[in-house]
Amino acid sequence: MRYFVKEDSVVRKIWGNPDTILFIFAGASAEFALNKAVDWLYFTGRLPADPIGRLFSTVGYAKKIVFSGHEDALRAIDQITAIHKNVEANRGAKIPDWAYCDVLYMLIDYSIRAFEVLERKMTEVEKTEVFEVFNAVGLRMGINGLPQNYSDWKESRDLHLETNMAYGALTADLYKQYRKHLGAVRFAILKQAQNLIAPPQVKKLLSLKGVKLLVPVIAVYKICRLFKLDGPVKDLILPTRYKEQILALKVG
Repeated sequence: MRYFVKEDSVVRKIWGNPDTILFIFAGASAEFALNKAVDWLYFTGRLPADPIGRLFSTVGYAKKIVFSGHEDALRAIDQITAIHKNVEANRGAKIPDWAYCDVLYMLIDYSIRAFEVLERKMTEVEKTEVFEVFNAVGLRMGINGLPQNYSDWKESRDLHLETNMAYGALTADLYKQYRKHLGAVRFAILKQAQNLIAPPQVKKLLSLKGVKLLVPVIAVYKICRLFKLDGPVKDLILPTRYKEQILALKVG
């Protein structure tokens, strides 16, 4: 079978591991809150009503694309495009291409950052592979202004981080929703994960600073995982309501 993502691709390793996926969305949850197009995420009301649930909806589409056959992956991408077109029609406006790019850029950047935090440094070839997979998604969606290669993406990513983010009322509200749905302890863990994985521009706007408490925790967790003792750790940090869904993210 022809797959959208090669079977031996590092992208499959990243998106087949619940641990890396959780770190990807820790970073993305910070950046979504700051994005100047965050009002689009509020338009339907679904994001503030259930931000964690929306996370799993997004994960579901990403995993369909990464692990499906080529034609099934294209259908999943087309479905994403259709959903966004429907939202645009209901609002009577068009989501700007730079906002679409920002979401793809998050998937690229946090896929790399999460893998490097939890596993090892990636090679330039592997980073390029991550870029090419998600850039192909953007091309299928018909997004204009996508970079031509990984080197161009890095420059474009820095520019987008500088120009497309700001702390506003919706940022504060979304963080209030995160805390409400996660509880105080897990919300504190989320912010620690964001402090560990987010780019400097994001951390500055959100005032994420201080000692990175998760660094020694991750070191211990890796040892626990090696001896298959990571279950109790997951029981402690995962929201009970979503634990089964999170554990189901594992592939292979």
